[in-house]
Amino acid sequence: MRRNFIWLSLFFLALVIGVGIWRSADNREASQAEFLMGTYMEIRAFGRRAPTAVERCFVRLQEIEDRMTANSLDSEIATINQKAGQEAVTVSEDTFFVIEKALRYAELTGGKFDPTIQPVVKLWQIGTDEARVPAPAEIEAKLPLVDYRAVELDATQKTVYLPQAGMGLDLGGIAKGYAADEAGAILKAHGVKKALINLGGNIYVLGTNPNNESWKIGIQDPEEERNQYIAILAVQDATLVTSGPYERFLEVDDQVYHHILDPATGYPADTGLLSVTIVTTKSIDADALSTSVFALGREAGLELINSLAEVEAVIIDDEYRVFATAGIRQQLTITDPKYTLMP
Repeated sequence: MRRNFIWLSLFFLALVIGVGIWRSADNREASQAEFLMGTYMEIRAFGRRAPTAVERCFVRLQEIEDRMTANSLDSEIATINQKAGQEAVTVSEDTFFVIEKALRYAELTGGKFDPTIQPVVKLWQIGTDEARVPAPAEIEAKLPLVDYRAVELDATQKTVYLPQAGMGLDLGGIAKGYAADEAGAILKAHGVKKALINLGGNIYVLGTNPNNESWKIGIQDPEEERNQYIAILAVQDATLVTSGPYERFLEVDDQVYHHILDPATGYPADTGLLSVTIVTTKSIDADALSTSVFALGREAGLELINSLAEVEAVIIDDEYRVFATAGIRQQLTITDPKYTLMP
């Protein structure tokens, strides 16, 4: 058995193309990188107050991880899961907001995005040294615990209650998006007008690059290991999040099992897609939507995206066809002839 998991930041190439050296007293560059929320994170910002802003961003990112990680017994999410079937848990404004947002996307997608998938995620453990293929009976036993409609929220008291023992929340499909938005807000509050935030492939850009041009972000080739991109997106003041089966996976007996699980079956979603990139203004939305569209499939996914304001998508299927929504097509350049941009 071979286990493979490489962080999204290595697969989704946040490629800043053609950025020269750009420094002055008022426009110095500050950058910082750390491993947080299970992935490699880097922020590059430009401006007089950029060093202070970037430092404060990472303090905030650590705070969000401490509250929302499912990998610590002390986090708010862990406490909610431990108290399932027992009592409601009071949480921070941060955690309540993200859970509330996750449940909205669960409803919007008919449960294809479901933050209560944690009991099944815990079975597979994809992305850890304990990754394995669960027995069908194990999955069947956990599926009744996956139901976003059962989560009880009290907006006044800021409490969260899971009514059945064994239920659990996993915010892995949305928390990094929230973190990127919070980092962006801190940079803006410090007067930073040019920045690139890369939270393990959750990309958030402010303004233009140091050459006063659009930031150029490469979309990773889903069939190559690293640093190979099939297209470039030129963006300003936007966020991009990509989901795909290549991000984290488990290979057993030549069968590949990726980490995007279908809440209805408990198995990896099989929709014929290789990659989904969402472009919008809020990273929390892009994060949830990239997973949602991958789980929905191309037709239902595009229908969802086209129903939403100021949201664009680039979808790659297993026939190497690229489908881009109307609002992003002019900013997309295909760089690999193996892939075809569909009309």
